[in-house]
Amino acid sequence: MDIKNIYRDKTIDKMTEADVGSEVRLAGWVENIRDHGGVSFIDLRDMYGVMQVVLRDTALLDGISREQAISVKGLVEHRDEETYNPKIPTGTIEVEAHTIDILGKVYEQLPFEIMTSKEVREDVRLKYRYLDLRNERVKDNILFRSKVISFLRKKMEDMGFVEIQTPILCASSPEGARDYIVPSRRYKGKFYALPQAPQQYKQLLMVSGFDKYFQIAPCFRDEDARADRSPGEFYQLDFEMSFATQEDVFKIGEEVLTATFKEFAPEGFEVTEAPYPIISYKEAMLKFGSDKPDLRNPLRIIDLSEFFERCTFKPFHGKTVRAINVPRKLSKGQHEKMLKFATGIGMGGLGYLEVLEDGSYKGPIDKFIPDELKEELREKASLNIGDTIFFIADKEAQAANFAGQIRNELGARLDLIEKNAYRFCYINDFPMYEIDEETKKPGFTHNPFSMPQGGLEALTTKDPLDILAYQYDIVCNGVELSSGAVRNHDMKIMEKAFEIAGYSKDVLEKKFGALYNAFQFGAPPHAGMAPGVDRMIMLLRNEENIREVIAFPMSGTGQDLMCGAPNEVTEMQLREIHIKVRD
Repeated sequence: MDIKNIYRDKTIDKMTEADVGSEVRLAGWVENIRDHGGVSFIDLRDMYGVMQVVLRDTALLDGISREQAISVKGLVEHRDEETYNPKIPTGTIEVEAHTIDILGKVYEQLPFEIMTSKEVREDVRLKYRYLDLRNERVKDNILFRSKVISFLRKKMEDMGFVEIQTPILCASSPEGARDYIVPSRRYKGKFYALPQAPQQYKQLLMVSGFDKYFQIAPCFRDEDARADRSPGEFYQLDFEMSFATQEDVFKIGEEVLTATFKEFAPEGFEVTEAPYPIISYKEAMLKFGSDKPDLRNPLRIIDLSEFFERCTFKPFHGKTVRAINVPRKLSKGQHEKMLKFATGIGMGGLGYLEVLEDGSYKGPIDKFIPDELKEELREKASLNIGDTIFFIADKEAQAANFAGQIRNELGARLDLIEKNAYRFCYINDFPMYEIDEETKKPGFTHNPFSMPQGGLEALTTKDPLDILAYQYDIVCNGVELSSGAVRNHDMKIMEKAFEIAGYSKDVLEKKFGALYNAFQFGAPPHAGMAPGVDRMIMLLRNEENIREVIAFPMSGTGQDLMCGAPNEVTEMQLREIHIKVRD
């Protein structure tokens, strides 16, 4: 039975010139009201478009105000040709209102203008997010997000992956310092945790015989916000494959990301074709000063530590010296701004040399470089006439960090960054272990479930700090989109790997019992990764803040300003879950 909708006959996007002469009922919000003396106009907006409504009976305006939800019944007619609006699809037609029903009143003054909400302070926008989402640009980000997620699902299914949902309530892990903890009512003194990632479950699915798994996975991590990180929760395209190598995962990652970015990139943008460049962690830290390199920046960093040991500039002796060759001459003002930036990030200064037209050098440290070494410097740094080379010296890790920031700043200030491009790369060969700052002992650098390169032999014979893992990231335009790894599926290798990080076999069995036990029953080799959905969409929409592509994001301080979370609960609620709040 065909039941007629009492509020509208069709949505505004379905309105065309073919409707002229017919009576129609539309519903939406009052975007704008214009009074032209004796005749008034309403811009009626629904999710799909905007329609001009003409009111020749101005009494129909009684009680009407902006952003009310209304239903309009009237006759579709052509606009006068001089009033056509080419900016909207319905710009050649209008509806002459015969009746208007107010469906949702506005009782208070609007906190901001809907059409300019993106210019409003973020805390106000988030408090009234349901109004902010009426803004066309904000709404379009969320609709765009829906299309991208739908495309990702279809692409993964086409590649033979099966979508499986994993639990939201799970067990906290030993390194779960950023876990959200959920107290149990039934089991006094015990807690669930929200998953930082579905790590164990997707590995258990591989043991279960599901060959290719994926899901658009919600993840929860109690971290501070950044421009590219939403506090509290985020979504990732999580996938795992059995009987797979690192290279197999790379191919899947390249296929899905290249296809997605080509489908949704703004017009005129280039996307890296497969295969993506593969850069080791060590090389990335040397050439880019970061494990998240922006390949659109043509500047590269070189190491001149050994070179300066043979020079007479004592402040560089015994230090790691990194250099960046910029193929242009900088003005005095540009040098001053770069020096100010350098000191602002904690550097003691910023040495440089300029290559003059006769091939000689000009700069503060020229006199400390022996003449017989100047040609060697030219060759090592690929210096040409007119170039400027900057020097950064410090302990190795800090020198890399400073050089990376100087590289980024130079690229931005000198407008060297490639325009309209998405440049992907893989970063691999991450160290398996690093020294924990508190314990001064080896701890896992990244994912503890990764397979160490060299397996059990490497764990038993090598210095832990020399062991590399089969871990990898996908980076796009300086943003880490994904992390992943070949998983450690061998019980004996896992025992040794955790032992080096300070976890006994008992802790392994207790905290990771499901995986530990499952690996005793024929676990296949498996590997995977998890590109971040929010970050993908942020890049595709050219938004500088990730909160712009999330329907109801937390604020930068980790609060839901709209609903008031986190909030207090009653004493009765606390007692029921056996919790007492201490001052």
